[in-house]
Amino acid sequence: MFDDKKLWKDRSVHRLKEFGVYLRYILNGHLVVVLLFLLGTAAFYYQDWVKSLSPDFPAEIIIAVILGVFLTHSPVYTFLLEADQVFLIPLETRLKGYFLRSGLLSLVFQGYILLMVLAIVMPMYAHVSENGFQSFFIFLMVLLVIKGWNIAVNWKIHFYVQPSVYTSDMVVRFFINVLFTFLLFNNAPILFLLIFALIMASYYRAFYVRAEKMGLKWDLLIAQEEKRMASFYRLANLFTDVPKLKDTVKRRKWLDMLINQIPFSQAKTFDYLFARTFLRSSDYLGLFIRLTVIGGVALYFISFGAGQVVFSLLFIYLTGFQLLPLWNHHQNKLWIDLYPVSQEYKLTAFHSLLTRILFIQSSIFALVILFKGEWIFSLLIFLSGLLFSFLFVTVYSKKRLKA
Repeated sequence: MFDDKKLWKDRSVHRLKEFGVYLRYILNGHLVVVLLFLLGTAAFYYQDWVKSLSPDFPAEIIIAVILGVFLTHSPVYTFLLEADQVFLIPLETRLKGYFLRSGLLSLVFQGYILLMVLAIVMPMYAHVSENGFQSFFIFLMVLLVIKGWNIAVNWKIHFYVQPSVYTSDMVVRFFINVLFTFLLFNNAPILFLLIFALIMASYYRAFYVRAEKMGLKWDLLIAQEEKRMASFYRLANLFTDVPKLKDTVKRRKWLDMLINQIPFSQAKTFDYLFARTFLRSSDYLGLFIRLTVIGGVALYFISFGAGQVVFSLLFIYLTGFQLLPLWNHHQNKLWIDLYPVSQEYKLTAFHSLLTRILFIQSSIFALVILFKGEWIFSLLIFLSGLLFSFLFVTVYSKKRLKA
């Protein structure tokens, strides 16, 4: 006898245990200490920035856009597996309770994130308005209801085949969320909010009626679940080996000019392999770009000179630390051992690539500060970045790779 309650309990408990195992490795790493330092620094500058805001600052608009993003992104954590396309499709009509529990769990997790975001933006609202923090819990309750509506609509969208429906729904819900949140924080009359509530209810009902005649798109649900888990596995893989991590490859032909500069010789075999892996496999290049952009933007707004130097070194460390798994990217491929190439070339190639990446990032950070006209601190960031990168590669990474 099929029991959807038992199935959901087994799947959710197993997934949460898996998260717990990998989170222990993540929370015990050096990365957490660095992130806490970054968060503390960001909170310090954010507090000073809030104090400098004038009463006519458009805090409501900014808050509405930020919360609109978090409200619109409302996935349902289904815990589905690839084999479910075969074994669970015949039982789709008996899985309503299963998916309802998944939706409620999704609301709990995403509601907690919404709470954190609201706590971050609330000081900005309290400073420019006369209400202070007294409306915090009222805002939270209303936003949780809106989050529940977004999750419900997003679920009904998964009955559609056309990709255009998903795109148009995201755009429409984003504007609805932004406008409603703006009215909420702008103390609009309750009548306006009720009108928006009716519009949102009608929007959901339109999809609900049409979805009644359709079936779930299992392939899409499973692909989204695997994508979410792959993101978590990539994070956990920075701290420990994750057997379930699947490699993803993206063809970036426009970067071939960088690969073509590597000489065609036996000694450069691993140079070519690591360079190609960095540019095409998994998310190494994206990670480097994201950290460089975030670090560059943060450095541009930091006015304290010594803080700029420390901040740049922290981001260089984060980049180097998160690129260390590149060393073991091909460890499970036996054909690598068939190369008639000394392993010394492999270590030299990895260190050479990592050094170049960190040197490039150091140069970009220095250029950001130079653009601000602070050439002395720009030079300090460049020189300290080069020295730190050299020590990170030659000392720290060697110890990590041997561990």
